[in-house]
Amino acid sequence: MVRIVPVESKKQLKAFIDFPHDLYADDPNYVPELFASQQDLLSPDKHPFYKHSSAQPFLAYKGDRIVGRILAIWNTNHNAFNQVEEGQFGFFDVVDDQAVADALLGQAEMWVKEKGGKNIVGPINLSTNDSCGLLVEGFDRPPMAMMPYNKPYYVDLLVNSGYLKKVDLRAYLVTKSTASQRSVMLLDKLEERLKRSGIVLRQINLKDFNNEAEKIKRVYNKAWDKNLGFVPMTDDEFSHTAKDLKMIVDPKYCIVAEKENEIVGFALGVPNVNEVLIKIKRGRLFPFGIFKLLFGLKKIKTVRVLMLGVLESYRKLGIEACLYGRIIKNALPSGIEAAECSWMLDHNYMMNHAIEQINAEFYKRYRLYEKAL
Repeated sequence: MVRIVPVESKKQLKAFIDFPHDLYADDPNYVPELFASQQDLLSPDKHPFYKHSSAQPFLAYKGDRIVGRILAIWNTNHNAFNQVEEGQFGFFDVVDDQAVADALLGQAEMWVKEKGGKNIVGPINLSTNDSCGLLVEGFDRPPMAMMPYNKPYYVDLLVNSGYLKKVDLRAYLVTKSTASQRSVMLLDKLEERLKRSGIVLRQINLKDFNNEAEKIKRVYNKAWDKNLGFVPMTDDEFSHTAKDLKMIVDPKYCIVAEKENEIVGFALGVPNVNEVLIKIKRGRLFPFGIFKLLFGLKKIKTVRVLMLGVLESYRKLGIEACLYGRIIKNALPSGIEAAECSWMLDHNYMMNHAIEQINAEFYKRYRLYEKAL
């Protein structure tokens, strides 16, 4: 008998966050999320998402044993921006049991339906500005920073519960040995051509971080506005995200394209902290995890390019290639051995073509599913 319980206490929330650590205990590719960051995402009094929207976590029990979890989400801003009436589900982790999966998903569907939702989409771990998608191809290695990971059997559980593919998301891998040097070799010529149009590339200035973040926010909210499921960040959400990213941002991997002191495009890469987090037991920084993190950051060999956007009126000028090229050029002498570019929509042909031009390997596929209610 499966029992679904809403998470209402601190003890339940701790159990909700910790459940995957036990589920994936024997999986060498599983990376524990930091407890503090998960607690932040799931706490209405801490995260700015809850100023405009709502979410409810649920736990599944068989007897006294937790066998699954799910977060039901109602994103008011997403619905208003995209003119839809849909909910989302996220934080979906479950044992290999269809009855448990059906009960969890059914509870999230009922919660969304009560809000007025006619459709449910997921997995989305709060919003499309956070990690999202179900891994469907590429289970042979750990996820990069801020990317999801799941058991292969999740695909069957969702499909058998009536969920259909909505869209696929791509992750590409560029390695030091296979990357085409063409973009790097042509970088000077491409940048010279951009300069003649008044466009220059530079690294982000961390000493002026707040102003830089404000300029980047305007590009972010415009450059992605036609992406499926995108919702602009509020000022509070962007500030919250920027504050978190500032702790790991390396200016070498955060490049902006500027014209007349206005940012028209940017690329953001971050060191792949998952190389360190995979060694931090149950996502706890204290008492010893903090030392593993601090010492491990200096030895990271991979980078994730998690954002690359150019304002629509400045596309097809070669800015995207220059942004990628500059990051690669900066990474090569820094001991970086590979970079993941993720995620890209399956049908974003322009961006996919740009990354394929430097011999990037399309190595992981994620999928968003949907179900009519």
